[in-house]
Amino acid sequence: MKLETTLLALLLLALKSFSQSNYAVSSIPKNLLVKAGAVVRTYEEEIRVNDLTDVIYHTRFAVTILNESGNSQGRMRFYYDKVSQIKSIKGVIYNEFGLTIAKFGEKNFQDQSITDYSLYMDDRVKYYNPAMTTYPYTIEYEVEIKTKQSLYFPSWIPVNSTAVSVEKSSLKFICPNNFRLRFKEYSFSGKRAETTEGSNKIFNWEINNLPALRDEPYSPGYDKFLPMVKLAPESFAYKGIKGSFSNWSDYGKWMSETLLKGRDVLTDQTRQEILELTKSTASPKEKAKLIYEYMQKKTRYISVQIGIGGYQPYPAADVDRLGYGDCKGLVNYTKALLNIVGIESYYCVVYAGSFRRNIEDSFTSINQGNHVILCLPFKSDTTWLECTSQRSPFGFLGDFTDDRTVLACTPEGGKLLRTPKFQSNESAQIRKAEISISADGAATGQITTRFSGAQYDNHDELFNEPYEEQVKKTGDLYPKLTFQTTQLKYKKFADPKPFTSETLSFVSNNYCSTVDGKLLLPINKLNVFERVPKEIRNRTNPVYINRSWYDEDLITFNLPEDYTTNLPSEKRTVDKPFGKYTCEITYSGNKIIYKRTMQLNDGIYPPEQYPDLVDFFQEIHELDNGIITLNKKK
Repeated sequence: MKLETTLLALLLLALKSFSQSNYAVSSIPKNLLVKAGAVVRTYEEEIRVNDLTDVIYHTRFAVTILNESGNSQGRMRFYYDKVSQIKSIKGVIYNEFGLTIAKFGEKNFQDQSITDYSLYMDDRVKYYNPAMTTYPYTIEYEVEIKTKQSLYFPSWIPVNSTAVSVEKSSLKFICPNNFRLRFKEYSFSGKRAETTEGSNKIFNWEINNLPALRDEPYSPGYDKFLPMVKLAPESFAYKGIKGSFSNWSDYGKWMSETLLKGRDVLTDQTRQEILELTKSTASPKEKAKLIYEYMQKKTRYISVQIGIGGYQPYPAADVDRLGYGDCKGLVNYTKALLNIVGIESYYCVVYAGSFRRNIEDSFTSINQGNHVILCLPFKSDTTWLECTSQRSPFGFLGDFTDDRTVLACTPEGGKLLRTPKFQSNESAQIRKAEISISADGAATGQITTRFSGAQYDNHDELFNEPYEEQVKKTGDLYPKLTFQTTQLKYKKFADPKPFTSETLSFVSNNYCSTVDGKLLLPINKLNVFERVPKEIRNRTNPVYINRSWYDEDLITFNLPEDYTTNLPSEKRTVDKPFGKYTCEITYSGNKIIYKRTMQLNDGIYPPEQYPDLVDFFQEIHELDNGIITLNKKK
């Protein structure tokens, strides 16, 4: 009887434990399995602000990985530094029936610097990738992190990707009654509550039963359609520095007075060098150009992520002495050099990357932006400088920072400015080629291409490489063409409008294929459009085209003497709201002249136009792959 009682007690205990975390896959609502590679079973985030230098994060997270496509959702990354410390980590892995198959703790995590290219960075990461190959499985963990800063808070993002559904997710933010929290909700359809408990305020957000969204090509960034809540303090502290702001004007002034002030001091020797360098010109813009080129020759970019959360630049004198710096240090140094000759400039925070992203005008927080550039507000001629590049032309911003809202930090306050935008005809790739075809299908040719605007850095992997390396890499740049390079020149020109020139001579032993004595000539092996998106029914996201550009290809084919074609000249045009394509083929004696143009227009278009976009790209792809049959003369 005693043994039976003991067994019953153990069974009840097991059932109780199971009921507390019922992660059996069979319990997932069926609607959450549709289009999902992973299902978030629970995500409970709690942020407790005890005071400005004492904040505790507690997270409990469980996710079921349904198949290999959901693996990334089970990978854990926890970041820490001298200000933020991981207090505890524990976790459990369950099989598809919700039964425990493994446990893990902090000792199972790998620990490394957050980057391997930074000269110095005090940020580190602990990470754990579960070694699971049998699906489905569930991974659950709890982590507690204590930090001594209240400068910034992470956003609450219940789901961070398509193909992931959510059973339940919540955020609880606890703070003293006199602590002012600012927040903004995005695509949020859940519940929010604000309550008071003793001397604390409590903010609660909760969202449940979110079906997975499918991936839809040419969509805006995830932050435009996935639910999110951004948080920011009004008053804060970080490493002994305190401050407050609630708008961009106050933020820019705080940056200028707190993080930048006093860091522009340079030696008398450097001051004399700059004065001597610029004495021969009275033009402020010409002086700025000389100083920018001086900075480029003297320094190089190295990541140095230290200071106030990585937001404060190295002093200008240190960059001047050492000859290197990160984006913040190099911008601050260039700004200090310009100060010597009385040229005003703005230290500007920007979201950098080829996918354009703006500093948000309606919500102010310090953790917006990932790069710094410099603005020179000349009257009627605002000039922008990329200070981390040793080869960027003066006044040129490429697709890394063009056409987006940035924050300029000035003593008078922050200002939201817009970087220059390239029109489609400015972001151009203009190519001319002459190709001679022989009777056995071989070819010799020369290609001359000019890249400008956002396409200025096309084929940039060739720049500053030894000639032998350049030749090796050209094969990857023209994947449709099997050839041997006989001559190659790649050069960048800075003035007056920057462009890159590439001249390539080649030999191809199999440019054309032969069938029954005929030559099959591919009309376009140099610039075939391949990125045709898949068809999607009932699309929900708007169509987003990130950037405008223009390509023009003019190819002259010299045919072998004993071959001809009887086809008439033709011209095809594909014209849609988001772009225009033309393809024209003319015949002149023993020559075929092929001209192709393609223009893409950036913008946001209704979801209903997505089928037109697919048709547009599909028709271009088919025309680009056209074949002309050359018959042997009788």
